Amino acid sequence: AGVVLADIIEKYFVSPTLFRVIRLARIGRILRLIRGAKGIRTLLFALMMSLPALFNIGLLLFLVMFIYAIFGMANFAYVKKQGGIDDMFNFETFGNSMICLFQITTSAGWDNLLSPILNNSPEECDPDIPHIGTNTRGNCGNPSVGITFFVTYIIISFLIVVNMYIAIILENFSVATEESTEPLSEDDFEMFYEVWEKFDPEATQFIEYSKLSDFADTLSEPLRIAKPNKIKLISMDLPMVSGDKIHCLDILFAFTKRVLGESGEMDALKQQMEEKFMMANPSKISYEPITTTLRRKQEEVSALIIQRAYRRHLMRRQLKRASLLYRQINMSDSAKYDGDSVPEDEGLVACMIQGNYGPEITQTLSATSSPPSYDSVTRATSELFQALIPQNTDLSETLPSPDRDRQSFL
Repeated sequence: AGVVLADIIEKYFVSPTLFRVIRLARIGRILRLIRGAKGIRTLLFALMMSLPALFNIGLLLFLVMFIYAIFGMANFAYVKKQGGIDDMFNFETFGNSMICLFQITTSAGWDNLLSPILNNSPEECDPDIPHIGTNTRGNCGNPSVGITFFVTYIIISFLIVVNMYIAIILENFSVATEESTEPLSEDDFEMFYEVWEKFDPEATQFIEYSKLSDFADTLSEPLRIAKPNKIKLISMDLPMVSGDKIHCLDILFAFTKRVLGESGEMDALKQQMEEKFMMANPSKISYEPITTTLRRKQEEVSALIIQRAYRRHLMRRQLKRASLLYRQINMSDSAKYDGDSVPEDEGLVACMIQGNYGPEITQTLSATSSPPSYDSVTRATSELFQALIPQNTDLSETLPSPDRDRQSFL
């Protein structure tokens, strides 16, 4: 089927070889990767910008040539073939007339075409020679008409129309040069989308937050944010949707704002880019952000602070219970310890501690997956003190005062 289709295209349309030759123009894309080829890119960009205007001027030039070709056929069709007028360059047919006018437009050898038209003497031409099929006689030229014809055509075509080509190219080159000095250009946005295709091969328009750091580091300057870049990306406050994903346009806006800064041009550029993106991708309207990168980081930091405070509270409570139990065991009967500093046994925190770290729970949990139980802490503490204190030593002499020790722990 492919061979038959290729034969049909080659026979009735255009040869596929021509399309292969046209594809060679894609080699110009490599110029974007060469920093030293910035001037060449500017020239090509100026030429691409000039194509619509050059096409319009080409139509105007063709109209002028068409009118003058008809006029030349009516007045110089039977001029004697001499000088620059021969079997190819003459005004006998429309095609030959267009060739002569194109030669005049390039200002190459137009004087050789004019000299036979200026000859009207009987010595150079025959004013009575008949022409078969017409009532016209003679092969002499008309000097007055010829001079007017050539002068007006050269002024219109060469001095006006052709110079308009040059003027348009120079103007667009000036515009392209000014744009090349700006921080961002069309090439930068194209490179952004090319890198985006690698991170979003299914064209979902979203990228996972975990891949944002690698994506920002893969971009080319000036949009690139080199690693380490997580703090910079978080500070951009990018909107996030369900699933910790970020939209392509939101990332592009943030990176562009980082390069251009806050300005009126940035607002206008953002609105223009969003309108174009909405027209090409209407699905952007269907999602609503639920959080941002900055808010997500704030939530994570807040959770860490709460967890650390809760762990410190558990540690203090276990130490206070261990200290209290030790004193109750080792103090004399005459010095009773009051219960003002006993850790709480009621309330939300106490219920959570008993539920998560109670004696029954801690006996079943592994030591690597949960904090030590109350019994193990008190037992280890008591054994440690007993090992440090000699057996024949009076505890009342070696231990500090209960009141002073209680104040130090509190």
